Amino acid sequence: MIDGFAISALYALGATGFTLIFGVSGVLNLSHGAIMVAAAVAAWAAASVLNVGTYAGALIGVGVALLTAFATYFAVVKPIQDSRRIPNEEKEIFVLTGTLLWGIMIQELIAYFFTNNAKTVLPIVEGVVEILGVRTPKNEIFTAIVCCLVIALLWLLVNRTRTGKAVLAASMNPRGVTLLGLELTNIYIVVWAIYGILAGIAGVLLGMFLGVSSYSVGPLTASAFSIVVLGGLGSVSGSLIAAFVVGYLETLTAYLVSPAYRTIPALLLLVFVMYIRPQGLLGRR
Repeated sequence: MIDGFAISALYALGATGFTLIFGVSGVLNLSHGAIMVAAAVAAWAAASVLNVGTYAGALIGVGVALLTAFATYFAVVKPIQDSRRIPNEEKEIFVLTGTLLWGIMIQELIAYFFTNNAKTVLPIVEGVVEILGVRTPKNEIFTAIVCCLVIALLWLLVNRTRTGKAVLAASMNPRGVTLLGLELTNIYIVVWAIYGILAGIAGVLLGMFLGVSSYSVGPLTASAFSIVVLGGLGSVSGSLIAAFVVGYLETLTAYLVSPAYRTIPALLLLVFVMYIRPQGLLGRR
């Protein structure tokens, strides 16, 4: 099913950034869903309210996600990591709590300014095409292609550029990178920039594909967290595999049972995997 592949690709795109953040800096960003929704709502408002056009609206949405990601890092994560009052062994839980509260604040701001009603971003590609006798919106195909291309470009960036190799080295041995004369803070800024762009693209495409509201924040964060844990914390390859497993599980549940229960099978699978393989599919931690 094309829609199952498209939603899986969307999950993979969002989860890749989520995984990258954890792999490099050890941060589980629980404001992830809020950043994606902020991107989608910004794209909707720019295109439908300000009438700037679909393409410009999409770019504005990605820009809002990028700015929100930077705000998350500089206003929430970095102050906690640099604090001398918080014991090092407690900083992770403070970051988790801080990003969770930050995500709730973004969610409430979206609800206050744009209400809780679902917003659907105007699709960049309109119309339908028939594939094997099934009428499929062209926007679904466009969504899947864009997600796969962005993930491929990210792979090239990480494995074929100097900046990407520095990011990869930081994920393996942060202290070693420091000894080589590279500033970890600069690497973290690059990683958060990449994350913001990925989350923004995923959020805008999701807004075109399914529509979003402030109520989408929690489920989106839960899905990303489930995918990252299922694939293995810090494993991009594992997250990609888990994203397609979760995406198709949710699609089948929505079709065969009810959209209201689409997230339940994935959560049950996560619990099962955590019992038999706590490190996830490809994780080592």
